[in-house]
Amino acid sequence: MSVPYVLAPMATLSHRALRELLEDFGGCDLYFSEMIGTAPFLNGGRLESYYSDPLPRPDRLIYQIVGGDAAQLAKVAALLNGWDAAGIDVNMGCSAPEIVKTGAGVRWMANEDAARSMIAGVRKVVKKRLSVKLRLGADEDFERLVRFCRMLQDEGVETLTLHPRTATEKLRRSARWDYVGRLRVELSIPVVGNGDIDSVASLLSRALGPCDGVMVGRAAVQMPWIFAAAREKTTGIRTLPAELDLEAIAFRFLDLLAKYQPPEFHDTRSRRFFFYFCDNLKWAHHVKTLINRETELGAVGAVLRSHFAQNKEERFIRPLPS
Repeated sequence: MSVPYVLAPMATLSHRALRELLEDFGGCDLYFSEMIGTAPFLNGGRLESYYSDPLPRPDRLIYQIVGGDAAQLAKVAALLNGWDAAGIDVNMGCSAPEIVKTGAGVRWMANEDAARSMIAGVRKVVKKRLSVKLRLGADEDFERLVRFCRMLQDEGVETLTLHPRTATEKLRRSARWDYVGRLRVELSIPVVGNGDIDSVASLLSRALGPCDGVMVGRAAVQMPWIFAAAREKTTGIRTLPAELDLEAIAFRFLDLLAKYQPPEFHDTRSRRFFFYFCDNLKWAHHVKTLINRETELGAVGAVLRSHFAQNKEERFIRPLPS
């Protein structure tokens, strides 16, 4: 049996519109939501409902929560536990400065006692599957990482996702996937790997390695068919056409964005999506620049329609390049 394929939690990307688009191609095994900030969620902001929309597959949706206050994390976890979803994940891996300075994300890894207390509080109120996404920590101290993860395991965490970079690394160094396999040997709970999946080939390669699942982020935005293509390679059962219509996929996303996201989100979500999706095009930088000038979905659509009209050879792509 193949390991699960998982969509990563990505700000402005892992929302319902993207999940609906992925479902067009058969979807993946688990979807992570965008990070749900505890303070905004508890304050009941009007836009928070879009972050916590579990559709189209609540049975495969993992809510990821982020915050630096243990009591708030437990309170949000208790609320989401009553909603229709597969599980709840605590973010201990985000290294964005605005997150870390609040004591959230990877900052939790700097204080094992505080993290233990926080997870114990969350575990008390969560009856669904509880998971944690984390990094290597401040450095590559594997013994400390194992100790920290065993603590999480002892406190009732059921799955870990490891992004094998340190707290201060962005993409300057490759993700060290050997840590995923090494950590898996030390624990009795599943360990999912995350980082540097950029093609169908790299997804399949990692899925064959020592891990219990592979999490994909930006590549699933550039290639919403990546999971379906990987399944085809694995099973030999064809579900995708020989060529995909990039223009049709782009307009399908714009329609989904208009349907499932509020107008306040349209410009940021469309720009972010096409920042990656346009990498399928020869003139990617030019198209991205034009899209970034627009704030209305209709204008974004006009840019895309014009590009494909002038560059007909770029409209179709093979989902399984040889």
